Amino acid sequence: MPAITRADTVSSGDGFVLYVESKGGYYYVSASDVLAWLQAGLTFPGKATVQYSAPAATGFTVLVTDGSSDIRLILTPLAGYADGAITLPALANCVDKQQVIVSCTQAVATFVVNGNGSTVVGAPTALVAGGYFTLQFDDGVDTWYRIG
Repeated sequence: MPAITRADTVSSGDGFVLYVESKGGYYYVSASDVLAWLQAGLTFPGKATVQYSAPAATGFTVLVTDGSSDIRLILTPLAGYADGAITLPALANCVDKQQVIVSCTQAVATFVVNGNGSTVVGAPTALVAGGYFTLQFDDGVDTWYRIG
């Protein structure tokens, strides 16, 4: 067996030897395949799609962009309101670990988060001026959990 040496750099043409437990053996995997696998499974902070909404009256409902990307929803109501709501992306379009980050510039006394087919756990029931929260989707149980 040749000695294992250390590489200073890795290029897409290089490869790795991995033990694949499900197949019970060692396999060669190209660096480009490893990169594609990592990119498919990782999310990077700051890569959320930004959505803006400026509700003009109490009783507003904002539909969060329907899709599989993370969303940063910036609510800028014209004033503090008694009632408001957001509706999350449809369950069929949610992906595991997807996040919705909500910031609001005004107070909303009664606030509702509609799961749009999903369960929502820990969502705020009111927002203070300058308030914010983050929900993350868990595909295993079709549930949005508050994580921040």
